[in-house]
Amino acid sequence: MSSGPTIDARRVVADLRELDRRTGGPAGAQRVCWTETWREAQAFLAELLEEIGVTPERDAVGNVWAFLTGDEEPAVAVGSHLDSVPDGGWLDGALGVMAGLGVLRAWSGFGDRPPRTLALIDWADEEGARFGGSLFGSSAFSGTLDPAEARQLRDPDGIALPAALAENQVDLDRVLEATRGQDRLAAYLELHIEQGPVLEAEGLHGAAVSGCAGVERHVFRYSGQASHAGTTPMDRRRDAGLAAAEAALRVEGIARRHDGVATTGALTLRPGIATAVAGEADLLVDLRHPDAGELAAMLEEATTGGKAGAAERGCDFEREHIWSIEPIPFDAGLVVHAREACREVTGSDRVLTSGALHDAAEVARVVPAAMVFCPSIGGISHAKEEDTPEEDLVAAIEAFGLLANGVLAR
Repeated sequence: MSSGPTIDARRVVADLRELDRRTGGPAGAQRVCWTETWREAQAFLAELLEEIGVTPERDAVGNVWAFLTGDEEPAVAVGSHLDSVPDGGWLDGALGVMAGLGVLRAWSGFGDRPPRTLALIDWADEEGARFGGSLFGSSAFSGTLDPAEARQLRDPDGIALPAALAENQVDLDRVLEATRGQDRLAAYLELHIEQGPVLEAEGLHGAAVSGCAGVERHVFRYSGQASHAGTTPMDRRRDAGLAAAEAALRVEGIARRHDGVATTGALTLRPGIATAVAGEADLLVDLRHPDAGELAAMLEEATTGGKAGAAERGCDFEREHIWSIEPIPFDAGLVVHAREACREVTGSDRVLTSGALHDAAEVARVVPAAMVFCPSIGGISHAKEEDTPEEDLVAAIEAFGLLANGVLAR
């Protein structure tokens, strides 16, 4: 790999721990996007950038950009997201932002300017934790965000997304102006925890990522008949709850047959009391697969099974689309660079496909992109127990720094 300054991985870990001290606690990270704690995290990032003489700027959708001038344009970007799910982990997203800052910090003290300008990006609302729309800032950057659809989103307290954006100086009518950033970038690199168990099980410190799996997210709605729990005979019931429960088991089987993954993460029953048969049920279904054809087949089979199960119990069925993204491969050349960097630092050039969503998937639509993963203890993420051994963090951060140097020199 190309020569360049060595990233201070221990400093990156120290920055992460300080971020956790300021915006987390015993219950986990609380950096839900568009909230005060998220703004505190961004303020801390600005403090760290000020130390190296870099001033951040915000685009039309709230993404934070910071540039370290190099010899050529357009820039090589590094980054991820500071926002978290409620009671989330200290590393999810934040690792990539602080490692990206570490790359800028290394070059700012190196003496020579980087061969290309470096850009650090903190993407806004990757998680979609408050309003349900994942990859908000990066999808605005790529141009796939639909403002009309986003306008309908509400948080659990009934607050509309446009109102929350306005509190953060973001105008929903202007968010697609973020696409102007595309011309500023030559490549995008992201470091992230795996959020799964593979690397830990294989005893690896890091891996290159070939791309992100596609996602289909839908609500299966069942309408039967609410009736008395004590007086309605079992053979006369139109139980929407049981129809939905059977669908959840069908969905699990479909994922196993197609070697994909599927989750029925929420089931809402109405009237939702012990003394009434459920007359209505909403089942939240999330399907994922790295192959578009397999993903489409999973959705078709799940829908067909959902309809059949409803008919068997005398219920009506409908499917409501929530969100979807096709499988996105990363740039083949950059993946090779990521493999080389991981092999040089960790001794392995393992390549994984990500089952989790990442901003890199949206960016890869319009800019060459690649990622590096480091292990997650027990594969746990989106929980306060999320963690990675420090030696694994250091190795992955060093591999990421080496990758950035190599791409800068291309």
